[in-house]
Amino acid sequence: MAEGYRTVFPAPRQVILEPHTYESPKAGEVLIRTERTLISTGTELTGLSGDFPPNSRWARYMRYPFVVGYSNVGRVLEVGEGVDNARVGDRVMSMAPHATHALCLAKRLHPIPPGVDSEAASFATLGEIVLGGVRLSRVMLGESVVIVGAGLLGQLAARYCWIAGAWPVIVVDPAQGRLEFARAGGATHVLPMTAEEAVPEVERLTKGRMADVVFDITGNPVAMVGAVKLARKLGRVVLLGSPRGPVTIDLHEEVHTLGLEIIGAHNMVHPPAETPNTPWSIARHIELFFDWQDAGVLDVRPLITHRYPWRQTPEAFQMLLEDRTRALGVVLDWSVE
Repeated sequence: MAEGYRTVFPAPRQVILEPHTYESPKAGEVLIRTERTLISTGTELTGLSGDFPPNSRWARYMRYPFVVGYSNVGRVLEVGEGVDNARVGDRVMSMAPHATHALCLAKRLHPIPPGVDSEAASFATLGEIVLGGVRLSRVMLGESVVIVGAGLLGQLAARYCWIAGAWPVIVVDPAQGRLEFARAGGATHVLPMTAEEAVPEVERLTKGRMADVVFDITGNPVAMVGAVKLARKLGRVVLLGSPRGPVTIDLHEEVHTLGLEIIGAHNMVHPPAETPNTPWSIARHIELFFDWQDAGVLDVRPLITHRYPWRQTPEAFQMLLEDRTRALGVVLDWSVE
């Protein structure tokens, strides 16, 4: 048993650190002492703001008081009966919340290679989400890609598409500061504008063909209206950001007559387990994310713009609530007292 704190949204636009008692792990569970967590500036800020339709899937997920966070790195403190894949002292990644401690099912832990530091490892959940979306896009060598939205997911998508051999990799976002990170991480071109405004530039950069693959990673229903205009005939449009409400599109003019393929890339469409026919499960993508980090193929640490000791978690969320565009990776340090 341990005494600690966890981060809670009691209601929209409210953040507290709540005292909490953590029981000893039961069979199949482990107790983790957290080292670092990463704030998901998309999902978690949506929950904090309350900016989603009532009676939607968002509303069913964000039930207040809401214990927040799903990108956790820590060390195993105790193990329950029957656990054979984790030992006390192991450093592991999980989808546990922003908290000093967490009880987790052992089967949902992911070991972290020694060469990957805890800050980089805290990106693993977002890393596997984006890997799943890029894989569903079927992007191939030499295909043109447009990424609408240069938040953390957009930054990772640009890097993955570059690794996959896409050309050009165009990132679109009105927030100029974010675009510099994208340019440093694989984007061949950056456009400081909305998706609607980007149509003539994308046409020019793709030599009149428009994009083979378009990723909408904004979560903004309005952005999707512009994103479909950037795809070529028979192109693919991937919804990697979770839209916060209905979207109005002329399906006949903008989808049907062009033969567009619209792909939903929510994390829950990952295969539930690795099989020969469906090898790329969440666990396999996390393993790949760590392998790339360990090998130096991918370095997410330059995306960290803010670090906060855990007792300042409410201040970190307040900063993001005021203007999330001034931040990318916001890491909370739970190793300090």
